[in-house]
Amino acid sequence: MLCEQLQGMVSLNNQMQLTIDMSSVGYVLLTLLLAAVVSFLATPLVKSFSVKVGAIDVPKDNRRMHTHPIPRLGGLAIFLGFMVAVMLMIPLDGAKKGMLLGAVIIVVLGIFDDIYALSAKLKFVVQIVAALVAVLAGNRIQVLSNPNIFSDAPFWDLGYWAIPVTVIWIVAVTNSVNLIDGLDGLACGVSTISSASMLIIALMVSELDVAMFMGALVGACVGFLPYNFNPAKIFMGDTGATFLGFIIATVSVQGMFKLYNVISFVVPFLMLGLPIFDVCFAVVRRISHGQSPMSPDRSHVHHRLIDMGFSQKQAVGVLYVISAILGLSAVVLTGSGALRAMMFLLATMLAGLIGWRLFLSHKERSGQDSEDEGGPSER
Repeated sequence: MLCEQLQGMVSLNNQMQLTIDMSSVGYVLLTLLLAAVVSFLATPLVKSFSVKVGAIDVPKDNRRMHTHPIPRLGGLAIFLGFMVAVMLMIPLDGAKKGMLLGAVIIVVLGIFDDIYALSAKLKFVVQIVAALVAVLAGNRIQVLSNPNIFSDAPFWDLGYWAIPVTVIWIVAVTNSVNLIDGLDGLACGVSTISSASMLIIALMVSELDVAMFMGALVGACVGFLPYNFNPAKIFMGDTGATFLGFIIATVSVQGMFKLYNVISFVVPFLMLGLPIFDVCFAVVRRISHGQSPMSPDRSHVHHRLIDMGFSQKQAVGVLYVISAILGLSAVVLTGSGALRAMMFLLATMLAGLIGWRLFLSHKERSGQDSEDEGGPSER
């Protein structure tokens, strides 16, 4: 019965042209601006607070790219900017309150972790609790669009599996954003791009509340980024990275996976493609090496770019571009269908491969020129 209703709704949606209500854009921009101002003004205060409570990131291993101690509680400024904008601009129902309560649990966990360095198992358990708070309040993936194009059933009704599937999704995305937080401005910038993609899609399908939540998150990140770009004055720490992942995951449940707005199985995965790929690759890599999936290492995507000779700014720029391409593909998929989205993604991938080859050729020529200029006396 549920699937029949969904089929009818999707059929109706397919007959309607996706448009953006300009009056909604004004509310979203106001929410974004408010979050950005609060986050920007709060960051220096949070930086001073971080120093006082000892939340300092000291470079003590080769995974860290910085060379001197840096405060790492900046995620608290992002949280404050987001919460102020949400509380003032968005009416809250039970599901949204549950989501925010779960986010508060995540932020409290992150603050203690940034100060005392908690164990991975304890953090994982608390993340599950926070996800359950959000899920039991009504934020759950009840129906998925069927990725099997040859199947007669266009949807999967998860039934009782909705709760564990949604918890897994929220915890996975929360940790995936945390795992890519290895370079100045990387996790915050990628989260901004993913949130902006979700914001545009929400406006296209007239999900104003989702768009305003994402506007608040984009604004909070934009307000913090000037302090976080290389060379960073403050890190957002686990407080910020896990908070961003948690909000993006739960809001995607509100919007991208919502019952009457099932767009495509792949849309959320496109928007979060980079962190999801990195966490999946990290888990497979660690298990294949006989390590715990939670054990840290220096083989993430950003580490590999640095080892290939990119500077921090170049590596972050490359990953920004990849995130933007995936986000734009999700937007095109929503507005123009799978074929155009696939063509767009393939075209950008081809352009990226050509650009990558040109970069390697330039690097090889630069190395050869350096050797020629050095002469025999420097060998």
